[in-house]
Amino acid sequence: MTNIIRLFIFIVFTISALSAIAEDQSTWINDGKAALNAAKQLQPNNNKAKNVILFIGDGMGISTITGSRIFEGQQRGVDGERNQLSFEKLPYLALSKTYSANQQTPDSAPTMSAIITGVKTNDSVLSLNQSVMRDETNNAIIQANKVQTILEQAEAHGLATGIVSTARITHATPAATYAHIPNRDWENNAELPVKAVATGVKDIAAQLIDHLARNKSLKVILGGGRQHLMPNTQSDPEYPKKMGKRTDNRDLVAEFKSVTHGEYVWNKQQFDAINPKTTTHLLGLFEPSHLQYEHDRPKDQAGEPSLTEMTSKAIDILKQNNKGYFLMVEAGRIDHASHAGNAYRTFAETTALSDAVKMVMDKVDLQDTLIIVTADHSHTLTISGYPKRGNPILGKVIEPGESKPTLTMDNKPYTTVGFANGLGYAEHGVDENVAHVGRNVDMTNVDTTNPDFHQEALVPLHNETHGGEDVAIFAGGPNAHLFHGVQEQSYIYYVMEDALGFN
Repeated sequence: MTNIIRLFIFIVFTISALSAIAEDQSTWINDGKAALNAAKQLQPNNNKAKNVILFIGDGMGISTITGSRIFEGQQRGVDGERNQLSFEKLPYLALSKTYSANQQTPDSAPTMSAIITGVKTNDSVLSLNQSVMRDETNNAIIQANKVQTILEQAEAHGLATGIVSTARITHATPAATYAHIPNRDWENNAELPVKAVATGVKDIAAQLIDHLARNKSLKVILGGGRQHLMPNTQSDPEYPKKMGKRTDNRDLVAEFKSVTHGEYVWNKQQFDAINPKTTTHLLGLFEPSHLQYEHDRPKDQAGEPSLTEMTSKAIDILKQNNKGYFLMVEAGRIDHASHAGNAYRTFAETTALSDAVKMVMDKVDLQDTLIIVTADHSHTLTISGYPKRGNPILGKVIEPGESKPTLTMDNKPYTTVGFANGLGYAEHGVDENVAHVGRNVDMTNVDTTNPDFHQEALVPLHNETHGGEDVAIFAGGPNAHLFHGVQEQSYIYYVMEDALGFN
């Protein structure tokens, strides 16, 4: 890390530390001057990047970052409003326009495809151009419209690559790095339409193993989703009553071992035993589907590594390659918690991402490593009302000078955090056939800070939707200064490509 960036981060930390001091006019004057001085010290890093680490906070919109910043600070007992998440200390920032080729409000498939290929595409489509529509079954058309990803490009240049996710490794965001398919839901062969099978279309999990067979530079794959790699005749190692999903009798875990002669792990003990210096390839699949939420992870019966632990071990394996590496890290369950209308887990997952980024910022050298932290899209999470400073971010709105919650026109309290649509409020979950929506519940005696509380929603839907507004891009290292202004989401690819010298 350069001395200038260290100074920048030190000043930011100093400003944050002032939160423990009583504020007055001089607080803001000193803050402003310190921040201005730090900005003046910044110098562009035009070095070629040896490594690129791309962090994706799936569904991490601006309001989610703001709420998580306050949440993380309040969890530690400090001033949440003046707190900062680790990636907010990176020196460069831009906004990303997330619309896809045919969606105003996008899903994760085209947005991650734009980030990883530099080309926008259609809803549900992974790393194919916009000539291909969702559910295309003609493999000739699919193959003719593939777009190379930055991960594939890195491998072609001799770099090691890795994928880390708290979601299934066949889910949209990680899959976009290696798969080319017109429907993100085709994660195993049983999901493929008969017409697609007839023309030779391969499912996402099969494409992962095919990718490894062609190029063994993909060294690390860590996340969930082992059900999509297992035949339906095989019991899950952690949940014996659950079976694999594949109907083609392929055991893709066994094929991974055969192709790479690498290590496969499915629990925390096995993961911890891996020696990065002697491991050439590592496949870790810690759940049949997505990993546990960070809040629930300690209760997992087999144990799961944290996002920070997975990212750290991935870097330790990848850095054995002297030519460098490309690593994609996804905090995938930020998105899932928001879809469920559960702000506590949304914020906790974002905090876990911040922890992983902090570890990386301490671990790597920003002289030769480009770090990017961004989101594929936003969510409908809102922060509203006029709560007083320091009010619990997950609490009910209490205005300055008041000790009781503010009441609305129906004489009920309301929370600072809500969602524009979704399941609404349910203290212990929602039966999809019994909608407990919106103002039907009086929250006077409800603990809205409980991790299992589901925030109110304005529009009743079975699943909260994504949001369509711009998301943030934070960056540090070579080429990071090129993130400025408001950019198309596909621009991120070109900064990475240029930083690595591929163009």
